[in-house]
Amino acid sequence: MNSNRYTGVAISLHWLIAIGVIAQIPMGLIMSGLPLGQSKFALFQLHKSVGLTILALSIVRVLWRLGHKPPPLPAAMPVCQKRISGLTHLAFYAFILITPLLGWAIVSASPIRIPTLLWGAIPIPHLPILADLPMDQRKGVAGAFGEAHELASWLGVALIALHLGAVVKHQFLDRDGILGRMVPFLAKPVQD
Repeated sequence: MNSNRYTGVAISLHWLIAIGVIAQIPMGLIMSGLPLGQSKFALFQLHKSVGLTILALSIVRVLWRLGHKPPPLPAAMPVCQKRISGLTHLAFYAFILITPLLGWAIVSASPIRIPTLLWGAIPIPHLPILADLPMDQRKGVAGAFGEAHELASWLGVALIALHLGAVVKHQFLDRDGILGRMVPFLAKPVQD
């Protein structure tokens, strides 16, 4: 195995989560502007399914990461960049775990009480404490979670922009092979 690359499992989880997150951003913007009706309901169900799938994959990713050390960063990389990289990765882990949980909290506290059907088939229960709130508290609590979810989403957009900027810098300016750690066909061959 090339120790300068992530494992196949880590790479697969990275790209599956990335695709899900990138799909969620426009989906969230579109669905919030739709009038009440079947189209909005269907898009909300899809958004919830993708979000819960991201949450499940993220839990697997964190567990996998705990047992598998990432490849080392280039020795020539300045210490401050290594620290920023570490903090950015921690922020991404927080984002991919907290944002779907906030979405689940919105649905659980909502006074509308619409069930969640994962991929249209598997019923997902509401979070117990929030689902048991008195009706007069539900709208305010759901609204607070909604604001937090939106803020987390925009912070995620900023993280994605930072991440993509770092990818471009490393690939085209530094030419240090960082991108090859996560994109298999760009990996440099192992030197014997």
